[in-house]
Amino acid sequence: MRFSILAATLTYVSAASGAITWSLEKASAPTADQSDAYTKIEAAMRLAVARYARYTSASKTVRVYYAPGVPTAEASYNGDLRFGSDRAYMTERTAMHEIAHTLGVGQTAAFDTKCAADDWATATPLLRSWDGAAARISCGGGHFWPYGLNYETEWSETNGNRHVQLVDAMIKDGLQG
Repeated sequence: MRFSILAATLTYVSAASGAITWSLEKASAPTADQSDAYTKIEAAMRLAVARYARYTSASKTVRVYYAPGVPTAEASYNGDLRFGSDRAYMTERTAMHEIAHTLGVGQTAAFDTKCAADDWATATPLLRSWDGAAARISCGGGHFWPYGLNYETEWSETNGNRHVQLVDAMIKDGLQG
């Protein structure tokens, strides 16, 4: 009996926590600009990964870089995520949005196919539970909305939580191919 309770508890804990890991590539002798950027990027990534851990069991290794030539931020399905020099984008919202790209949003053929067909068997009902029966997931330019966190003006705690839950549902729907 004790073993089954322990097993159930361990199963719940592992299902409730995400496995997104990340590392920030740093210069060995950083400039003042790099040090400041690293501090902001680390704070944004810690918050974003913690939120993902609360709402998804998605697994990804993300390699983070400070790349001053990048206008805002960018990420790819291979796990590379780059923040540019604009400090306004070194936020939890941006980190979450870019993590979604590393998980397949706007980066896989499955995303494009499912968007074109509006074929989100798990994600659409979830969205409708929040926004009503007529709500639908819209896609374009490698992004989705609502809850894609495409702009800083979309940020709220609720939208951050819903973003992760929607990405998780999209993964369940085959986002990653």
